[in-house]
Amino acid sequence: MENGRGDNRFSPYFNPVQSRNSDLTSPQKPCQADDGLLTHQTPVKSAPSTPKRKKSTPNKDRLRTPDKKFGGLTEEDVQKLLLPDHLADNLDIIFVGINPGLVSAYKGHHYCGNNNHFWPLLYDSGLIKEKLTYELDFKCLQYGIGMTNIIARTTRSAAELTRSEIKAGKTECIAMIERLKPLVICFNGKGIYEIFSGKKCQVGRQENIGDVAVYVMPSTSGLVAQYPRKEDKLIFFQQLKELRDQLKATKMMTSSDDPK
Repeated sequence: MENGRGDNRFSPYFNPVQSRNSDLTSPQKPCQADDGLLTHQTPVKSAPSTPKRKKSTPNKDRLRTPDKKFGGLTEEDVQKLLLPDHLADNLDIIFVGINPGLVSAYKGHHYCGNNNHFWPLLYDSGLIKEKLTYELDFKCLQYGIGMTNIIARTTRSAAELTRSEIKAGKTECIAMIERLKPLVICFNGKGIYEIFSGKKCQVGRQENIGDVAVYVMPSTSGLVAQYPRKEDKLIFFQQLKELRDQLKATKMMTSSDDPK
């Protein structure tokens, strides 16, 4: 039976907010030369400070203009749509994104961007036994694979998410993991896990959440500069399959050894 989280979720794109550093000019300070005499440093002029950019806001006319790619809906209409989770108890893997993007929210399916490599990699790695497209994302449950997102709200960019939303989404995501008890939680994107954990990481196996293994792979988007081709990302799906198979075998052995 499919279990929701009480809301809906989606996608693997995030642009972290950049920190701002002000430019300072060093004051003239005394220093000691090689001969032991005091001299003075010549002040080093800093480069002209870059004017602060005003935070851009979406053009209201664009948000309220019917768009053909959204079937005549406006962007405001699409942002009100929610993407359903595909979740159940005791799954092998749950893929976690950050939040729904406009295209996926409109189409109602996970990882449906034209340049997203998620679906072919799922098959090529052997994680599933048939070729699926985003339109059949719900069938992944038959293979013990679920999909969700940290935050339910649909946005044009994940940079539009607030810190309070991210904090609340993390709390709900951890509660979901503890309740559904999958073998593996896989974060689809290094940046997504860093948002979730609040710390830097390398792709691959991470610290468990309770008894649940955590794996981080590069985003399956074709826009990722370090792994632009589908072939570049296959190794991570293969490693995820190896981890799943290992944990399933261990679970079976533990179950067989447990007297009833």
